[in-house]
Amino acid sequence: MNPPTNTASPALTNGSGAAALLSAGIGSFALAALAIAGDKSALIKSHLIFYRPTGPLSGVTTTAILLWLVTWAILEVRWQKKSVALGRISAIALILLILSIALAFPPIADLF
Repeated sequence: MNPPTNTASPALTNGSGAAALLSAGIGSFALAALAIAGDKSALIKSHLIFYRPTGPLSGVTTTAILLWLVTWAILEVRWQKKSVALGRISAIALILLILSIALAFPPIADLF
């Protein structure tokens, strides 16, 4: 039996991984930003109360998770068959993650 002569391997793309990475950075930053906004603004705080016993935390986490999932879905559809600049995407995601961690510390959050 002869081996196949046309064994072209499919091109590997990194769009799906990049979509997951960037959406995670966006979701984590959204969580930190919404937490600060809920603490600082009475109007935003009242809009973030989805479940009264937990207060605005229910809206902060639910909104951040929804934003993460919607962002992931949109980027996945757009990038799934593409190769994107993964270094640049990783840098942006890392910056968003670092900012979200920094915003979690009260001395920094109190600046807003």
